[in-house]
Amino acid sequence: MNDLTRGERLQIMLTGEELEALDNWRSAKRMPSRAAAIRELLKRGLNAEGFNVADGGSRSQDFGVTDRSSAAQRDSE
Repeated sequence: MNDLTRGERLQIMLTGEELEALDNWRSAKRMPSRAAAIRELLKRGLNAEGFNVADGGSRSQDFGVTDRSSAAQRDSE
């Protein structure tokens, strides 16, 4: 365990499908917790995208974890 202190709390809502995908990935990678899995995925995503910054007009619902959840949100607009 590292000695990094985490002073900020981030709460997110996931669909059942997104949570299942997260839990399946976490299990396959033998991650100790959902929080650790989310931090690892966030780190990987930021690295892969070169720290992509969302434009000012984006909303939370514009960003889904699975293609289905993102597409459903776009279709409903």
